[in-house]
Amino acid sequence: MEPRSLVAAIDQGTTSSRCILFDRSGRPVASHQLGHAQITPRPGWVEHDADEILERVRTCVRAALRDIDADARTLAAVGISDQRETTVVWSRATGRPVARAVVWQDTRTADACERLAAGDPRGMDRFRALTGLPISTYSSALKLAWILEEGGSERRAAAAAGELLFGTIDSWLIWHLTGGIRGGVHVTDVSNASRTMLMGLESLAWEPELLDAVGVPAALLPEIRSSSEVYGHGVGDLAGVPIAGDLGDQQAALFGQTCFGAGQIKCTYGTGCFMLMHTGERPVHSQHGLITTVAARLGDAPATYALEGSVAVAGALIGWLRDNLGIIGDASEVEKLARSVPDSGDVVFVPAFSGLFAPHWRSDARGVIAGLTGYVSRGNIARAALESTAYQVYDLGVAMAADLGQALPDELRVDGGMIRNDLLMQFQADILERPVVAPRIAETSALGAAYAAGLAVGFWGGLDELRAMDHAAHRWEPDMAEATRAAGIARWHKGVERTLGWVEPGA
Repeated sequence: MEPRSLVAAIDQGTTSSRCILFDRSGRPVASHQLGHAQITPRPGWVEHDADEILERVRTCVRAALRDIDADARTLAAVGISDQRETTVVWSRATGRPVARAVVWQDTRTADACERLAAGDPRGMDRFRALTGLPISTYSSALKLAWILEEGGSERRAAAAAGELLFGTIDSWLIWHLTGGIRGGVHVTDVSNASRTMLMGLESLAWEPELLDAVGVPAALLPEIRSSSEVYGHGVGDLAGVPIAGDLGDQQAALFGQTCFGAGQIKCTYGTGCFMLMHTGERPVHSQHGLITTVAARLGDAPATYALEGSVAVAGALIGWLRDNLGIIGDASEVEKLARSVPDSGDVVFVPAFSGLFAPHWRSDARGVIAGLTGYVSRGNIARAALESTAYQVYDLGVAMAADLGQALPDELRVDGGMIRNDLLMQFQADILERPVVAPRIAETSALGAAYAAGLAVGFWGGLDELRAMDHAAHRWEPDMAEATRAAGIARWHKGVERTLGWVEPGA
């Protein structure tokens, strides 16, 4: 391979890490992926071993390079996409985490959210104008406060003295990949920082008001940088390679879908489900349960923004059918099982395992399977599980249109592992009444991270060059009778109502 002829993307997700190497045409030429443990010590708690994630990332980088008989000299840059709100605290002196990472799905901070909201008449919207976020278990701020509190006064003192470092997974990886205790760079980008509930949405800086409210010292926070610039240079297997792109995974997918302008919309179907609409250089503050977030910032250019709706359980539900119910042996079997029946048999499956995220924001909700009769088979359950993802995305789309005061765009761009499920994508087009369009490369989070890094070092010349490389691979057109569609949506909303208030306050 020629020197500097590829860009590497490290895509660190909720259930796995991968490294994909892209050439100048945006084509993947090598890839390696490894899973990591999902640690659930109590109901509602989800943790990761940050050391395990780092080791898996390094292994993926080595394996991807080895597969094409290449080394670091082949790489022009490295970009990172990460799982966003997941929170890590580690020792500056040892480089080791002081506790397991608290994952974005984790709900242990529900009571802390209630206390923080109770101190202000705006309630859960206390900081929405400043951050674009409601107070929720989703954001990093209260996860960080919990980790500090769990370690007692000694840990808090160490944090205040700058002996501990905080970061989302991107910060953890960049610090280690650029040298760790021997001079690692402690940074994050604006898209990840915007998900912590500690950064001002328009100031793009850590806000003292937020730090004081949550009880987090500024000394352990990373420096906020743009999404596309050289942060530092790699060591080890990435020796000398610029680490030059950093985006939260859903913003990376928006970028990888070449949704660079206001009004473009994409949805990623993975462990969770995430719909983002680009709103340009103007943040749109949601009145309908969505998040306002930074989309990206390229170097010194102005930041761009997006509206986002997040669903906690999408692909994770298929894993639950396999691991907990045992009605499939592999995730790939779910479509065949769902196709064994003509419909869901009027069954509604609302997977509120960690409460309901957008647009409801109800941490007291828990999952239900409703409408069971003696007629229902495992095929109906499988079909209802797939349909639940499409209905949740529909609810996000309705909220997004309401916030913008206009209809959704003419098509929805989709990506992520679940788009290989043809039944789901057709049902999504039917429920949304919009064409659903898949790109040539499904793993757009990795592609977006590569694009950001490549732009920073001149590997690609600009956004127009990236747009020219964008090609659709598949398109699903809506094809459902309106009466059938309306009845299904009504049943879904009836099921959602049944989930609410399941968890008693303080439970």
